[in-house]
Amino acid sequence: MGFAVMPLIRLARAGYIMAREGVFGLAQLPDLPAGPRIAIACARMLERRSVRDKSAQSRLSDALNKLGPSYVKLGQFLATREDVVGKEAARELSSLQDSLPPFSHEAARKAVAEQLQQPVEEIFVEFGEAVAAASIAQVHPAVVRSRDGTERKVAVKVLRPGVARRFQRDLESFYLVARVAERFHPPSRRLRPVAVVDTLAKSVAMEMDFRLEAAGLSEMAENTAEDPGFRVPQVDWLRTSKGILTMEWIDGRKMSDVEGLRADGMDLEALGANVIQSFLRHTLRDGFFHADMHQGNLFVEPDGTLVAVDFGITGRLSPRERRFLAEILFGFITRNYRRVAEVHFEAGYVPADQDVDMFAQAIRAIGEPIHGHDASEISMARLLTQLFEVTELFEMSTQTQLIMLQKTMVVVEGVARTLNPHLDMWKTAEPVVGSWIRDNLGPVGKIKDAGSLVGSMFRIANDLPIFADRIGRMSYELESMTQNGLRFDRATAEAIGKAEARHTRSGRVALWIIALSLAAIAVKQFL
Repeated sequence: MGFAVMPLIRLARAGYIMAREGVFGLAQLPDLPAGPRIAIACARMLERRSVRDKSAQSRLSDALNKLGPSYVKLGQFLATREDVVGKEAARELSSLQDSLPPFSHEAARKAVAEQLQQPVEEIFVEFGEAVAAASIAQVHPAVVRSRDGTERKVAVKVLRPGVARRFQRDLESFYLVARVAERFHPPSRRLRPVAVVDTLAKSVAMEMDFRLEAAGLSEMAENTAEDPGFRVPQVDWLRTSKGILTMEWIDGRKMSDVEGLRADGMDLEALGANVIQSFLRHTLRDGFFHADMHQGNLFVEPDGTLVAVDFGITGRLSPRERRFLAEILFGFITRNYRRVAEVHFEAGYVPADQDVDMFAQAIRAIGEPIHGHDASEISMARLLTQLFEVTELFEMSTQTQLIMLQKTMVVVEGVARTLNPHLDMWKTAEPVVGSWIRDNLGPVGKIKDAGSLVGSMFRIANDLPIFADRIGRMSYELESMTQNGLRFDRATAEAIGKAEARHTRSGRVALWIIALSLAAIAVKQFL
């Protein structure tokens, strides 16, 4: 009972806070059906007068910050789902900053001591006040002493106390809304709201385990060891746990400080190209990319090296998905729209009963206007928006595995445009995409595929004795089942017995209720 009621109570509280902050005033009433229009009009009666002069971004930001970390994350996540929340809402949510007041220094010290099972003084020579605080964690500068006596500065990321429990409670409410939407609003089923919440839940769960973030940093460091102009901080594994991440301190300038970078004499056009090409290289070559590459998570060192931090959110693509992505991008670059359409069908993004030529025509309508224009006139964000606009026309389902990719492509392009407003996205992307196509789909790629096939065949040959043994055991079990009947183990039999007992008790209760009801009716008739 409590499980069903509490999410409703939390949703009611969230609705009240949103109403007070004027969020419902952002809805376009004439476009809504009568029921929602009346409900929104009633909710606006709770609106504070002071919010009427606020911008849409301020209203959303204030409301979500008051609701807490999980709603801030939900807002940021939905900003990537223009197909779910609409263009205007996505644009407003995209301005939401994941910035909250820091928790106390003492609470941070206590968390460090508990997680690393040592007093803070024995772990760090110095442990400073928080320099950045977000919904999930905050960062402290610290100093450690190495075995040789040298001291070095590190960044210590500390998980907010109680944040995991808070997220779990709020996720129950998000799932309730998603299930109700799927059950009672058939058009929303195409957007798969429950799958959207599943993706959010998985992303947040991984983001709150700093050991996974440390592993992501380590993997990215190996992948990019030979990459020019890009690196990630080194992890201090001895001072890292589930709720604490210690890593190298980066002294570079934040990429959000464009004027500072210009004053440092940095080549902003080269930096913008480096951001785009690094992201594409990680995505296509490695299938593993930083999925939160905004300006606040990127630093530029004095020699121009790009350093990415905060690997709480990462994305992965399988080799098959990488091939589809590369062919789609290369098809747009070379204006081969028929091939772009065919790849969508091969990938299963478009149902097989749709017309390939019609889809190619829709793709051409998207691709042609963007050629010959730089980023000041056209953008990757617009391309992706237009691609999503044709999803409903061709009955395309949401591809949850591509959500992080779509979000990051838009963010990365936005970062590059702040550095170079006239950046030509296609010209910048071509060296990386074209090289990947040549290496993986050309003659060299065919040789690699043949080598992989031979290797797979050798592995299968080595495993044949194991397969034969398993088949033999399966044959024996089937024969025994045929002769002796199906047998359950003890745990299964007990579980079936308990279920049957519950069913029997329920049946008895129902029969008693029916009998008592009939008796009451009979008594009433005689009286």
